[in-house]
Parts: sequence; structure tokens; C-alpha cells
Amino acid sequence: MAKADNHLHEREYDFILMVARRLGISKDEVDALVKSPQDKMVYKTEMQRLMQFHRLLLVMNVDEETQFVEIDTLRNYGLKLGIRAEAVQQILSEMGDYEHKIIPSHRLVEIFKRFYN
Repeated sequence: MAKADNHLHEREYDFILMVARRLGISKDEVDALVKSPQDKMVYKTEMQRLMQFHRLLLVMNVDEETQFVEIDTLRNYGLKLGIRAEAVQQILSEMGDYEHKIIPSHRLVEIFKRFYN
């Protein structure tokens, strides 16, 4: 996601490192993945898929320069993760309403509940 616009911004990289540290992933492992990304990761639960989508949304917005190609890439990732198109569109539509385009977690939960209940 961070390289969707063919550029890994320093803030994106720093954010990825911060998330990696929280997940117990070393800087060397992150660098290896940046250099040679994995093709696919399988998330077994709905919560894992939603959390991954949220992480990708944060990475996209961390440099505060959202490109169309990034939005399109996030939309496609969301669909590949099995997230309903309507939920993805609602999130993409609302992100501009919040500071730094970061939708609060409680609002994301509301959106997902609306489309999954």
C-alpha cells in the first residue's frame, strides 16, 4: 500500500516501522518485505481482515498526500480482503471529514456493523 504511488514516503516508512515494532517485527524484516513484498497473506477471521484494512488506510493517509492510485489500490485490497464494497466506499467517502483523514476506530466499527448486520 505504501508504494502504491511508486514512492515510499519517510512518514509512511516510519509508520510501518512503528506498527512492526508493536507486532514484534524487526527493522531488518520490514526492510526485507519492502524490498521483496509477499504476494498474499490469508486472514482467517473477519476481525483480522478489518484490522488489516484499517492499517492499510492509516498507511495511505500517514503522508497526508492521498493519490488516486492509492485510493484505488486500497479499494481493491478491501475487496480482496472480502470487505463489502459499500463499506469500503463509505470509509473512503468519510475519511476526508476527519483530521489527517484518520477515521476514528469507533466510527469504523459503526460502518462495519451497519454493513455486516
